[in-house]
Amino acid sequence: MLPSVVAHRGASAHAAEHTLAAYDLALAQGADALECDVRLTRDGHLVCVHDRRIDRTTNGRGVVSALSLAELAMLDYGGEVGVLTLDALLGLTADHGTRLFVETKHPVRYGGLVEAKLVALLARHGMAAPADKDTSPIVVMSFSTLAVRRVRAAAPGLPTVLLLSQLWPTLRDGSLPPWADHTGPGIGLLRRDPDYVARAADHGHATYCWTVDDPADVELCAGIGVRWLATNAPAATRAVLAR
Repeated sequence: MLPSVVAHRGASAHAAEHTLAAYDLALAQGADALECDVRLTRDGHLVCVHDRRIDRTTNGRGVVSALSLAELAMLDYGGEVGVLTLDALLGLTADHGTRLFVETKHPVRYGGLVEAKLVALLARHGMAAPADKDTSPIVVMSFSTLAVRRVRAAAPGLPTVLLLSQLWPTLRDGSLPPWADHTGPGIGLLRRDPDYVARAADHGHATYCWTVDDPADVELCAGIGVRWLATNAPAATRAVLAR
């Protein structure tokens, strides 16, 4: 089975990341699912911003957690005015029936409040307690084991991904902590150790791989059984998979 194509911050190779334009383009390009990063503003709103600071992606400066939603809403995000809130992105995905992979960023000023706010927001959208994990419209991810554990405790029905930039010695056999459903290695890890996907599958864990744009990497992921492939260019990635 070919991997599902997940639009990493939207179609971010062609539109400003974490903007409605990027997500609309990703859907137009045939992405199977979308991905976003979330951080908390000073006044407690979840916004879709990757970096700790806004300097790279806006015409402003400062730390996300030190700014209010109103302050972030006044900035230009690569041609689109106003920060994208997770609330708005959840509305978009619900309208299109599209799965959303949500990464909570750590370390952050507000610690576990990020996961608490996330679960509360998902509950308001009716997404915190899916009928089953395979059809859940939301998957929650983090590099932080504590973050993934907090999500499991607060919303046991939500599927989770433990993101990995390297394999810890205790995870080399493909196992994961009990609160993580799926594994999330970076593409560099799979280039070095492609058999990891099979070892994880032997333990019942599917693989989400980030961030895969090079055609050779797309083909590698398809060949070793990656289930979800995060990419900045959904259309180009789908074209490689269709060969």
